[in-house]
Amino acid sequence: MADNETTNTIPTPQSKPDEMRGLAARLRARANSVLMKDQPHQAADLRTAASLIEQLANLTAEILTSAAVIDGLTRLLRIAGGA
Repeated sequence: MADNETTNTIPTPQSKPDEMRGLAARLRARANSVLMKDQPHQAADLRTAASLIEQLANLTAEILTSAAVIDGLTRLLRIAGGA
């Protein structure tokens, strides 16, 4: 019997915040398009997905910014002989 486990060991690259925001904008545009007029529930799902992706993009950007600041502070402390 075959295993259902994946053998792929290549990590999936994380999208950058700008790429995530682009995806969210495309999903929102699709939700607001004429194609979705007769599918209000699917349009609402697309809008919700777009909002969640934007929140994730904002959180990711905040984490990256904080990490850069912390890394900079750590380097400065090392230079100053404090860490």
